[in-house]
Amino acid sequence: MDISSILQGGYQHPLSRSWQGRRQLTKSMFMYPIFITDDPDASVVIPSLPGQRRWGVNQLETFLGPLVKKGLKSVIIFGVPLTCEKDGRGTPADDPSGPVIQAIKKIKLLFPSLYIACDVCLCEYTSHGHCGLLHADGTINTKPSVLRLAEVSVNYAKAGAHCVAPSDMMDGRIKAIKQAFIDADLASKCTLMSYSAKFASALYGPFRDAAGSAPSFGDRKCYQLPPTAKGLARRAIQRDMVEGADIIMVKPALPYLDIISDATQLASDHPIACYQVSGEFAMVHAGAAAGVYDLKTMAFETTESMVRAGATLILSYFTPDFLDWLEV
Repeated sequence: MDISSILQGGYQHPLSRSWQGRRQLTKSMFMYPIFITDDPDASVVIPSLPGQRRWGVNQLETFLGPLVKKGLKSVIIFGVPLTCEKDGRGTPADDPSGPVIQAIKKIKLLFPSLYIACDVCLCEYTSHGHCGLLHADGTINTKPSVLRLAEVSVNYAKAGAHCVAPSDMMDGRIKAIKQAFIDADLASKCTLMSYSAKFASALYGPFRDAAGSAPSFGDRKCYQLPPTAKGLARRAIQRDMVEGADIIMVKPALPYLDIISDATQLASDHPIACYQVSGEFAMVHAGAAAGVYDLKTMAFETTESMVRAGATLILSYFTPDFLDWLEV
């Protein structure tokens, strides 16, 4: 046998096996997506998302306190308005008494060291359920959409968010938000994490159940990326870098590991995030429940593949589990 054939000596011990990865999973790599509703006392199970709930602001201390003690470093807030009056421009999105701004203030008061990101989109707040403002014919009206998204972003930052993450996929919204931050003297005070390569995926179903954000007509294929569009994803990543994104995100994660890898090359000086979306999370749970594999083993395999592809930040509903699993 040739000397060059021998590889197993390099990973014959558990410790030396751990050295084979360029990066290891850590607690700080996980950002926990949380759903905050406008019922302040809510604690409502989301059936399609195992172990997840919609929470009211009065429940945040009970909900997040144990996780912070275990090492939770960051959350991303999704507002779920159930009682507000929705309209065509998503007016409730930045209502000072609405769930997102109230949650920002409550979390900062309760857990000053917890990093707070806020998803920025209009779909949960518009009467039509689309992610931007519409023309009379039902198509996206881009210019007022990005201005409204920038306005919402500024108001989240003013409320105390450390990071805003526009998930709408409107053309030019990163530039508009960054300019709005500059004008409001917030550009050095709030991170801009772009959902740069967000695909029109079949894996968002449980999230739409949780957030009540399904469109009332049509779909989002004219602004979310086609699943086959590798080149378009690369162009979107490069555009958002130029427009001022501080973090580049790929969503979903597991079916798009090649795009995560591309992002690490195209945006080599940026942190790369990926979102292990609701359908991915639900699939791992469903397979484990069916006896196909062990839940913990598959959770590690999927997230470690994202790190291997180049992700430095993972948005995942498995975050509470990893706070326990990474203790061992």
